Order: sequence, then C-alpha cells, then structure tokens
Amino acid sequence: MLTTAPPPLRPADQVAIVCPARAASHAELAAAVATLEGWGLCVRLGASTNVTQHQFGGADEVRRLDLQQQLDDPEIRAIFCARGGYGTTRIIDELDFTRFAEAPKWVAGFSDITTLNCHLLARGFQSIHGVMPLLFNQEGGAESLESLRRALFGEALAYEVPAHPLNRLGTATGELVGGNLSILQTLTGTASDVATRGRILFLEDIDEYLYAVDRMLVHLDRTGKLAGLAGLVVGHFTNPQDNTIPFGLTPGEIINHYAAHYPFPVAHGFPVGHEPHNLALVVGQQVRLTVDETGVRLLRAV
Repeated sequence: MLTTAPPPLRPADQVAIVCPARAASHAELAAAVATLEGWGLCVRLGASTNVTQHQFGGADEVRRLDLQQQLDDPEIRAIFCARGGYGTTRIIDELDFTRFAEAPKWVAGFSDITTLNCHLLARGFQSIHGVMPLLFNQEGGAESLESLRRALFGEALAYEVPAHPLNRLGTATGELVGGNLSILQTLTGTASDVATRGRILFLEDIDEYLYAVDRMLVHLDRTGKLAGLAGLVVGHFTNPQDNTIPFGLTPGEIINHYAAHYPFPVAHGFPVGHEPHNLALVVGQQVRLTVDETGVRLLRAV
C-alpha cells in the first residue's frame, strides 16, 4: 500500500496546536508558538490547550472535538500535538478522517502520539514522529527541532549515526513504522494496528521495567510484528527500571534476543525518543537503512 505524504508547509500557512493527551497551558506553549511564527507560520491554539481534567487536556470530548476540528479544517495545514503522556487512545476511535483524506495535512508528535502516527499509517497517510511543542526549546534539542522543520517543509532528511556494538550489519529499504514500544503493543488488534512486514520498524520508550520491555517484545514477536521486517531501528530507552533481583539484560540486549530469530539489519543507538536528541522521522516514508562497520545511515529512498 503506497502512503500519501501531505503537502509541504509554506510560509503563511496556518497550523494548530492541540492536546490529545496530557494538558499544556498557553504559558508553557508560548515559546513554541514564537518558534513556529519564526518559521513564518500562523498558529492557532486549539480548545484543548490551556484546560485540564486531571492529567488530560480537558475531558475526552473536549480533546476529541478539538482534534476533529483541526483535522477537518482545510485552512489548517499541520497539527502539532503539544505533548504526550496518555490519552490519545481514549479518543482515537471516535475521530472521523473523511475530510482529512480529502485534504491531508501533517500531524506531528511522538510518545503517546504514536497512536495517531499508526492510525494514520493504517489509512495510508504519512505523519511525523518528532519533538513536540512543550519540548521545542529544551537544552540540547536544536538539531531535533531543525529536523522537524525540515520534515514539515519538505526538505530531505538524511541521518548518520555512529557504529554500535549491538548492531547487525546489512541494508534494507522499506516504509518506516513504529514509535513508542508500549503504545505499539497496546494498538495490536485495534483499528490503529499497522502491518510491519517489509517495513523498517523503529522503537523507543521511557521509564519501563526491563521485564516489561521483554514482555512487550514477546508480544510483538508472537503477533508476527518482527517476522518479515526489512530492518529494525532501536532508539532511546530512557531511564529503564529494574527489580531487586536484576533482569540481567539491557533494553538493547532484550531486543537483540528476539531480533536474532530473523535476518534483518538492526541499528542501535539511533537518536529518536524521550531525550533532547530526538530526530524527526516520517512515518510511512520509504527509506533506505544501511548498517555497516562505519555506522548507520538512514535516508529517504529515491
């Protein structure tokens, strides 16, 4: 299935910031608004910003209606999810993508927003896994922010990463799919589930217990998500947790334990995930992955 890339952004385009998961105030988003305006964009703050219901950016209906409005509005050319956390899966099945399909636009975010990335890909649309507005100006994040800008404005992305001792050498070409490991496992068997066969899967996560990382890899493997992969990219597994009796393997070693059953190349240490160095990836884009003794290269396939 060929995926559709929304049109690149142009100066003076209108974009929206929404909170489909956790809350974000206008004060917290002010710096990101200034950044986007500095890119020449006109920014709309959605109705789910600057409101809260417990951890969420408003009640489920507030978040759903706001996201639906931005999806439907043809004048909005990109939607930025303010932050992750939790909540997108609570509203995803009530969203209607009919009008979006008539005029696709970029949707950008990561972490809990993996739900949207995958839901769109399952319907044939590309989106951006990248830094979110609440994190735009974090220390050490300048390259991540610039990679997001390049992705949005249609500039080619090409990344080189140093060699890693856990890498498995090889080359692969395929569409990118993936994101947050715990969300990917949660989406299995739902309307947001995506096929992985022939694609390049990327994974990241934060604060997960090592046994839970193993359990999620078991689940992905048992449901066929690893069999038939073209390649595997392992991002940040930030702040892994352990029990009093150690699990005995790092996240990378756990992943390699299951990847060893299959022949695809594996690239570890890729800068994507819950750290300032979080390079933008276009979910659904056809890319070429090269893993050799000198390092890793990931770029859009011609």
